Amino acid sequence: MQVTLYHNPRCSKSRATLELLRQRQLDLEVIEYLKSPPSPAQLDRILTLLEMQPRELMRKNETLYRQLDLDDESLSRDALVAAISAHPILMQRPVVLADGRAAIGRPPEQVLEIL
Repeated sequence: MQVTLYHNPRCSKSRATLELLRQRQLDLEVIEYLKSPPSPAQLDRILTLLEMQPRELMRKNETLYRQLDLDDESLSRDALVAAISAHPILMQRPVVLADGRAAIGRPPEQVLEIL
């Protein structure tokens, strides 16, 4: 099974999720999403798999969220997805994709449900 981890090495939850996945010796692709942000199309797929709207994937406590006025209810889904792609620090982490399913590793063990 191919597993993709959208990873931030500075995040303790992301590091714990990576370790959890490595222990299972999976075919693992690790993407440091701050260096290689997902495209709007990739984010749209991730959101679909998570069954979430863009704001549910956003870190609303980030200063950038307020600076960009992303709480503006008039913003479209596409605009919010574009904001996450342009500013990946806004994305909740870690995100794991596996076998057509997705999960956020908060807590890290939550990703085991999709494996």
